[in-house]
Amino acid sequence: MNTATLPDLTSSYDVPAQRATEFRRQGHILLRGVASPEEAAAYRSVILAARERFGAERTPLDQRDTYGKAFLKGMNLWPKDEGVRRFVLARRFGGIAAELLGVEGVRVYHDQALLKEPGGGITPWHQDQHYWPLDTDNTITMWMALTDVTPEMGTMRFASGSHRAGYLGDMPISDDSDRKFEEYIQSRGYKIAHGAAMNAGDATFHYGWTLHGAPANDTGRTREAMTVIWYADGARVTEPDNFNRGRDLERWLPGLKPGDLAASEMNPLVSRS
Repeated sequence: MNTATLPDLTSSYDVPAQRATEFRRQGHILLRGVASPEEAAAYRSVILAARERFGAERTPLDQRDTYGKAFLKGMNLWPKDEGVRRFVLARRFGGIAAELLGVEGVRVYHDQALLKEPGGGITPWHQDQHYWPLDTDNTITMWMALTDVTPEMGTMRFASGSHRAGYLGDMPISDDSDRKFEEYIQSRGYKIAHGAAMNAGDATFHYGWTLHGAPANDTGRTREAMTVIWYADGARVTEPDNFNRGRDLERWLPGLKPGDLAASEMNPLVSRS
């Protein structure tokens, strides 16, 4: 596709103050119509094509572990494809992230296309920020539906308020994280916000510390979503204290070391205006 014909995503999206307050209290939010169905359809084609070129999974479903069965991934596609770049660096999306976090600007950490196949397994309970060597709690992930999706396809669920607990230990996404965090959620009495039906262009946003996951896809259709992670401008790199943070430092914050501003060439700034 000629990227010049892709929809312009520079227009703003109004986030009412009460919705931003809700996000900060619950640790997650669902916003309708972040992209129009037409915008979502146009970028869906670009994102899926880029994932096929740069990150397609070839291992059969029955030969993958729990994490591998959760979804087909396409990691950090924006530096490789101009169309995906326009989506990931869109001022509209970054502006929402900044508004929800209450900051003037955010930097891109990485993007990730996530496709849950028919028969795809659960996404175990986990904390995204387990993977990120950053010194701020102001981190946020957008999960946008690229097609209409139903709860039976495995839409996102969240443990409301769990972000306030902060880092809960070296618990990468796995069967173990699912079991231990399920027990933790029950013991703390967190209310679970179960996945909702979403139209193409609807999006959830959640803090990096918010416990979340997704059920299996029990339908015959692939659940297609695109995620983008941002963090508040001004954050600094921390000393990696687990394997995944060390790997992320090399991949998504290249050339930086602990104490540096988290502002490599791979982390472009997106401002509210």
